[in-house]
Amino acid sequence: MPPRFGRDDFLVSAANAAALQMIESWPRWPDSVILLLGAPGTGKSHLASIWAARAGADIISARTLSETDFVTLAAKPALVIEDAEAIGVAEANLFHLLNLARERKTSLLFTARQRPDLWGLATADLLSRLRLAPVVELGAPDDALLNAVLVKHFCDRQLIVDAAVVEYIALHIDRSLDMARYVVAMLDREGLARGGKVTRTMARELLQSLHAGDGEHEAG
Repeated sequence: MPPRFGRDDFLVSAANAAALQMIESWPRWPDSVILLLGAPGTGKSHLASIWAARAGADIISARTLSETDFVTLAAKPALVIEDAEAIGVAEANLFHLLNLARERKTSLLFTARQRPDLWGLATADLLSRLRLAPVVELGAPDDALLNAVLVKHFCDRQLIVDAAVVEYIALHIDRSLDMARYVVAMLDREGLARGGKVTRTMARELLQSLHAGDGEHEAG
């Protein structure tokens, strides 16, 4: 089941409320360029999708910018550039896109894990322009958000799971919305294979196997 990135699917907590407020305040942004920062699994792509639907924005990956006509992109009213720290050889295109976008009042939303100073940029003027953009950051999901996300994913799959099982999973997984989605999908598959409901024992066995796999990967 692919993730659903609508506004109704976005669950709010202290970890993401400020970022959501910024997204929903468009077009009354403090600047035409906004940086949305957060670790993997904090909801950057979900928020970017919400804003894209709201602003009529195209979504592109920074990795593809070298293959894209930046003049055409800058002519759009709004644009999301995902994974901006992966810009690589397309720095020149990004620099020109940023300048054209500011001239034409194009709204730009960048998603990235870290601030531009840590992207490894070689173009000083590009870095200085990005430093001027307002930053909004997503924190790691807190207990309330993880529990709510787990419950939602179970409900989306029409699975009835005891609250104690949900709490157990939330306490023992990485604090990532992507991991919560993955674990629910795996438990759904395991429950179907066993022909029974999702139990704490099943969850414990799955999480132990996932942690063992991580350890083997790190050891190798």
